[in-house]
Amino acid sequence: MAAKSPKPSSGDGDGQAGVGTGVEELLLAAQERGDDTLETGRYIVTFREGALDAGIAALGTQELRVADARDFEDQALSLDAVGDAHAVVFPEVGAALVGAAAADTLGLTGATELAADSPFETVEPEYFVFADIVAEDYLRGFASAAQTISTDLNRAPAGDLVEEEAQIQVLGATWGLIACKVPPSRFSGAGIKVAVLDTGLDLGHPDFAGRQITSQTFVGQPVQDLHSHGTHTIGTACGPKTPPGTTPRYGIGYQTHIFLGKVLTNAGSGATGGVLAGMNWAIANRCPVISMSLGASTPPQAAYTAAGAQALSKGCLIVAAAGNSGPTGATGAPANSPTIMAVASLDQDLKPSAFSSRGKIEIAAPGRDVFSSVPRPTRYGTKSGTSMATPHVAGCAALWAQTSPHLRGMALWNKLQATAKHLPFPPTVVGAGLVQAP
Repeated sequence: MAAKSPKPSSGDGDGQAGVGTGVEELLLAAQERGDDTLETGRYIVTFREGALDAGIAALGTQELRVADARDFEDQALSLDAVGDAHAVVFPEVGAALVGAAAADTLGLTGATELAADSPFETVEPEYFVFADIVAEDYLRGFASAAQTISTDLNRAPAGDLVEEEAQIQVLGATWGLIACKVPPSRFSGAGIKVAVLDTGLDLGHPDFAGRQITSQTFVGQPVQDLHSHGTHTIGTACGPKTPPGTTPRYGIGYQTHIFLGKVLTNAGSGATGGVLAGMNWAIANRCPVISMSLGASTPPQAAYTAAGAQALSKGCLIVAAAGNSGPTGATGAPANSPTIMAVASLDQDLKPSAFSSRGKIEIAAPGRDVFSSVPRPTRYGTKSGTSMATPHVAGCAALWAQTSPHLRGMALWNKLQATAKHLPFPPTVVGAGLVQAP
């Protein structure tokens, strides 16, 4: 809960994109202006090392108002709660979100040449992100954006390549957990905080009753998951050891402390600023594992790289979905940042999934026909995508983190790669191989 909750402001002067503008408004505005670049109209700045205070001061010139995540309890800053602020600072990641009008006032654009003594390291456009990384078609080139978004706001759309109601399966464990050697592991993730930044969780799902859950929204919507993507990914990473009845085990870190960050709306869309807010919160709370099944097909973004570096330095490991653009598609952001572990998808025969993006890949995990939790009343379902592979890695990372307090940050990254099962495919396709539990 925020320490201060000023009246929200949806704009930044003259109808331009402000730091409090909602994702749906940003998407509709982008469609209206015919923008197919995936840019929101706002900007992200990163600060030079040691220049955080100077950077905040620079943003606050010319009577511009700056919100700081440190002014909010546990740094849980939701962009809809920043009132009339023109910029929002995320100190744990060393970056800030700047509204369109404020960027104009400060002379900050993607083409800005920064002075040698500037406290800013980079200035780059903010981009949209999606639950399914090929879903930028949601915005790009389609003529009926308003109708599509309106429909999305009134239903729970599928967020991945495959989703179907799953029939109750036989007792045992899912193929993904078996492939990752989870069932024989004696570790449960007890005492490990796992942050899952996604569309939320069905808080009333009986499989999560009694679990330790810390939740926060960063998109102005309740954390209750009306999409299903987040409930599915959390289920794989942190679901129960023994689901009721004949339901197979589908969860890995069944005794983890779940940090639930809603950074994507119920329509499965978000923006860099909201994602950075969630990352900042997870790092501030020193979550050893941060799982992100989201992104967009953009080049590496400096803010994500900075966030990944800060996370590693503070004992946190970020794992992210490589994307679903197929053999000719490159790893998307944020997974394409060098400081974030990119996860590729495997089929049940342990061959690369046809949809899995190639390029910068660190590790691979089961991503085809993955059985996990979904919101009630269905309760269980299967999905496919690198989004489903990522929480397999996050769950196994939590088990490894439990084995030793020294396995944090880069040490945990190295352990996951060193213990992965070798596969007969190039590193650009599967990285070090199939993730394995301790």
